[in-house]
Parts: sequence; structure tokens; C-alpha cells
Amino acid sequence: MKTLKNAAGRQQAGFSLVEMTIVVVILGVLAMMAVPRYQTAVERAKGAEAFTYLAQIEGAQERHNARTGEYAQQLNRLDIKMKTPAHFTVGNFTSYNWQTQWELRLTRQGASSGFGAYTVAWNQDGFVRNRSSIHTDLIPVL
Repeated sequence: MKTLKNAAGRQQAGFSLVEMTIVVVILGVLAMMAVPRYQTAVERAKGAEAFTYLAQIEGAQERHNARTGEYAQQLNRLDIKMKTPAHFTVGNFTSYNWQTQWELRLTRQGASSGFGAYTVAWNQDGFVRNRSSIHTDLIPVL
């Protein structure tokens, strides 16, 4: 900070243009590093929504199977009522044998902070990594 004299001859404190430029550059570098991390954290939270939803579906499917001897073929046959995930489209149950297995996929809707469109697949055994396209950075700790 330099001391400057104004037109009346009094001294004034102020920042030089170089000092201001350095501050702006430092703030820009910090923002450049922080924004991607923030976007990843936000997208990770949205991905966790899919995992929570599908884990609840898995529990309901197991209860349905215990009562009826087979897995439900439609969401409305399960004993839970859940809101559709805000950031995902819910697919349909698929199976080749409803007594032993099922699968459900959620597809990410809208912008996804540079991760692109992705799906999360779940079946009677839980998260199915090889049938999901979610980025590894977005998978919550299971």
C-alpha cells in the first residue's frame, strides 16, 4: 500500500494497480480450484439420491418376495410409497425369472456438472457396477 498526495496536498492511503491485479489473479486461481470441487460434491449428493432410492426399493422387493414368492414387476406393487427422485428418471423392473432376480435402473436427468448422462443399476444383490455408467467419483461409500 502506498501513501499518495491528493490535489489538496494531504496524504491518502491506497492500493496500486499492480497490487489490485495480483489480488484479482490470486482470487481467480482459488476460484478455478474450488468450483470444480464444489460441482463434484453437488453431483455426488445427487448421485447419493439414486443409491438411497434404490436401496429402499431393494428392501421393499425382499419383503414382497417373502410374502408372495416372487419379486414385484411394478413399483406400485411394493409396500412403500416414495417420491420419484428429483434428478433421475426411474426405469421399469426387468427380469428373466421374477422368482429369483430383478433389476431397476435410474437415469440422470439434466445437467450433471460435466459428468454427462449416466445410469445407476440395482438388483436383488444391490448396486450393479458393471451395468451402471455412473462415474467412480460419484459413487457413495457403500
